[in-house]
Amino acid sequence: MEDAASEGHPTTVAPPRRGPLAHSPVEDVLGVLTGTFTASLGIFLLKTSGAVTGGTAGLALLLSYVIPLPFGVVFCLLNVPFFGLALWMKGIDFTLRSVASVALVSTFSLLNPIAIVFEHLDPVFAVLAGNLLAGIGLLVLFRHRSSLGGFNILALIAQDRFGWRAGYVQMALDVTVIVCALAVVPPLTVLLSAGGAVLLNLVLALNHRPGRYTAA
Repeated sequence: MEDAASEGHPTTVAPPRRGPLAHSPVEDVLGVLTGTFTASLGIFLLKTSGAVTGGTAGLALLLSYVIPLPFGVVFCLLNVPFFGLALWMKGIDFTLRSVASVALVSTFSLLNPIAIVFEHLDPVFAVLAGNLLAGIGLLVLFRHRSSLGGFNILALIAQDRFGWRAGYVQMALDVTVIVCALAVVPPLTVLLSAGGAVLLNLVLALNHRPGRYTAA
């Protein structure tokens, strides 16, 4: 039997598969700035309403309510041990990006109260919008190979090593922070904060999973 070429039919050659399109350095810088600023706005809404969230940011918020240190300072101090883990498991590039992201969020957290003053802030809106903004900010950072340290690093390592979705891992870790908040924050606020933390982690779980986003 004659093949397609001998019958005059041209053969179809599949185009070569392209590898992932890497972010340029400028895109990475803009991405980290966008992610940290968005996350800082979310954290500002949560702090203004007296609520908490999960992760290291939530733990830093919780501690900032009981010790005389600004959120940004507490946030940086809490992240120091996790940077060693990030260096060991994720490499120098990811670690430096995460250090820069934590420093930027801490800086923005000092500037936001100066630039924004609320006459009225509904607590339900603050918790939902705050967690949504924080989740979007984290998602942007993850996609530019960065994080806000702490539990983010543990969640990303679990996803890379075991295939567990980062959002679900983060959600499990956040339960501890939310439960601890009962010692400082009124139970109704804790319940509302728990719902907000679920929203934040759903943003990550539904949008950040292995193989879905291939740009580096």
